[in-house]
Amino acid sequence: MEVTENIRTLSVDIGGSGVKLMVLDNSGNPLTEKLRVETPQPASRKLVIDAILELAKMAGEFERVSVGFPGVVQNGVTNTAVNLDSDWVGFDLATALFEFLKKPVKVVNDADMQGLAAIAGEGVELVVTLGTGFGSALFVNGKLVPNLEMGHHRFRKGDTYEEQLGRSALKKIGDEKWNKRLKKAIDSLQSLFNYDYLYIGGGEAKKIDIELPSNVKVIPNIFGLLGGIALWRDEYPYSNS
Repeated sequence: MEVTENIRTLSVDIGGSGVKLMVLDNSGNPLTEKLRVETPQPASRKLVIDAILELAKMAGEFERVSVGFPGVVQNGVTNTAVNLDSDWVGFDLATALFEFLKKPVKVVNDADMQGLAAIAGEGVELVVTLGTGFGSALFVNGKLVPNLEMGHHRFRKGDTYEEQLGRSALKKIGDEKWNKRLKKAIDSLQSLFNYDYLYIGGGEAKKIDIELPSNVKVIPNIFGLLGGIALWRDEYPYSNS
């Protein structure tokens, strides 16, 4: 699709607790307020797509669609969905939304999309999202390293990053202990990736109450939507246009 000044992008963020969207102009600035509904339970693909379609009607006009999804996405297909229903596994979300909305669609991992709004594009930059689960994205000189799913790798005491730092763990152990775990995770990630910068987003990032290293920054959760514009500035293998 030829880029024009007037093109509008519907940016969608599918989360374990909420489905959000807004329309962006060609510079990535919001044209609408953020619209949100609770993620349906059960979080089946039919119910979640129905929620997206209802919100899209409220959002107004748009010419293309960007979607952030909480799992591994390859060529528009959702290959994992730990915090949603199992019927998402192997589902061609890009094609499904294209058929419903009749607009070009690109789908990426939700942490990837948030990172696209946050990174400076220099050196090694790591993004983690703290929400229902533990999302991750890695960029080298602005280029995405695809399909990094760090949340399900071992962190400590035999548990994964997600098991130790996801929302259920936060509710179980409380803010203070959760922050202590987060500090250990930051130290671990620095040793593992030797990143230049770490960006922390997601709905639970507001609970962070520790002194962060100078190369670690908390980013607004709205970046999960604002990053949708970047999918149309670079070539990613997730288009169904």
